[in-house]
Amino acid sequence: MHQHPQQGVSAQDAQDAPESGTRRHRSPRRRTHLLLGMAAATAVGFSTLVGPGAHAADNPYERGPAPTEAGIEALRGPYAVSETSVSSLAASGFGGGTIYYPTSTADGTFGAIAISPGYTARESSIAWLGPRLASQGFVVFTIDTNSVYDQPASRGRQLLAALDHLTERSPVRSRVDSDRLAVMGHSMGGGGSLEAAKSRPSLKAAIPLTPWNLDKTWPELRTPTLIVGAERDSIAPVSSHAEPFYNTLPSSLDRAYLELNNATHFAPNVSNTTIAKYSVSWLKRFVDDDTRYEQFLCPLPRPDLDIEEYRGNCPHGS
Repeated sequence: MHQHPQQGVSAQDAQDAPESGTRRHRSPRRRTHLLLGMAAATAVGFSTLVGPGAHAADNPYERGPAPTEAGIEALRGPYAVSETSVSSLAASGFGGGTIYYPTSTADGTFGAIAISPGYTARESSIAWLGPRLASQGFVVFTIDTNSVYDQPASRGRQLLAALDHLTERSPVRSRVDSDRLAVMGHSMGGGGSLEAAKSRPSLKAAIPLTPWNLDKTWPELRTPTLIVGAERDSIAPVSSHAEPFYNTLPSSLDRAYLELNNATHFAPNVSNTTIAKYSVSWLKRFVDDDTRYEQFLCPLPRPDLDIEEYRGNCPHGS
């Protein structure tokens, strides 16, 4: 994909290359033009190695360096992060929140994710995801809901209202690609992320975290969905929530089910490397269409100390 800085012939070859079997000397003007052209080619090749958006020719939405397992498991990714608060008074249709975003604009716009907390919970319960995901190259909006008692359908509408605020009225709207949006949520917020994806099929990804919803079937979804359940969840047991949600998604949909080993319903409320690793990979793969992250999703991850079970369809479509 990258070009070597020294492409084509060397300077000595440029002077001495044989023509029709005979070595000839170049005129001074011709040699000057040739060397200038070589310098330009060298500069272009070098820029593909070090410039921002180096892979833009292949995929204009790729952001950041080539991924590594250590990189997606790290507490912070390659981007420095800034944040800005949105008060409930300035919010319309949701309860305000915090926007985390890459500080630099050198790489252009970014995909964006809105994240809802769960029943009786505040934004602070899912705030750790804000800087962690933003540092990987996303704009992230962790929100408060209008009421801590809001049900999943309401939380789904609030997630969409937050995305609309982000793309239309927020101070960072120029940094957001409004065509590349996603939703996440915990518990009833996770159920809300399913509701949001059902209402707005143009969303690029949904990640319900230990989700709760009275609606158990989701054949209508057209959004690539990663459902994260917890083995020891007694509030939204996987057998009556996460698993039937996953099982009723269309079989043709890009979908995955990750069950956290020996984890409770509240696993998403504290910094969790497994949740972050697969959330980053899922969002990169489907919000940014970045196939460099396919390696972390396919072949399907195997059970280990952190993963009780992982199901999904591989390879993923575009």
